[in-house]
Amino acid sequence: MSAAWGWALAVVAIALGWFQWGWQGVLLAISVVVFWLLLQFSRAMRVMRQAAGAPIGHVDSAVMLNAKLRAGMRLMEIIPLTRSLGQAVEGEPGVPETFTWTDTSGACVRVQLVGGRLRQWSLERPAESPAEGPAESPAESPAAAPLAAASERASEQASVQSPDRGAGA
Repeated sequence: MSAAWGWALAVVAIALGWFQWGWQGVLLAISVVVFWLLLQFSRAMRVMRQAAGAPIGHVDSAVMLNAKLRAGMRLMEIIPLTRSLGQAVEGEPGVPETFTWTDTSGACVRVQLVGGRLRQWSLERPAESPAEGPAESPAESPAAAPLAAASERASEQASVQSPDRGAGA
C-alpha cells in the first residue's frame, strides 16, 4: 500500500470517529493510527538490527536468493531474505537504485528497485577459468575410487548368491 493510501485511510478513520462518537472517536482513531505507525517502525528496526550484524553485500546462497525474489517486493522484504544490507552500485543519475549481494562462491544477485519496488534482478555466476578445466564428476574423483570398488564387490557378491538359498532353511 502506498503512503498516500495509508494517510487517506487515517483521515477517514478520524472523520468517521468524529461523526460516530465525537471527540472520543477522534481519540480512538488517533490511537489506532499511532499504534499502526509504531508497529511499522518496530518492524523496520527489527529488520535493520538483524542486517546490522552481517557484512554488507553478503548472502549465504545467491542461487536461493534468486529463487525467492518476486517482482514488486520492497527492500524491507528483501533484507530479511538476505540477512544483510545490499552493496549499493554507483550509477548515472536517473538509473534505478541497484544493489548486489554476493555469496562465498562468487555468485552475485543484482537487484534493481524502481519507486522502492523490485523491478528486475539477475543472477551472475563467476566465469569458469580455462586453467581449471571442466569439473570432475563425483565418480571420476580419486576419493570416489574406494567407494566405487566397494560397491562393485557388493554387486558381484549379490549376483553370485542365488535367491533360493535362504528359502530352504
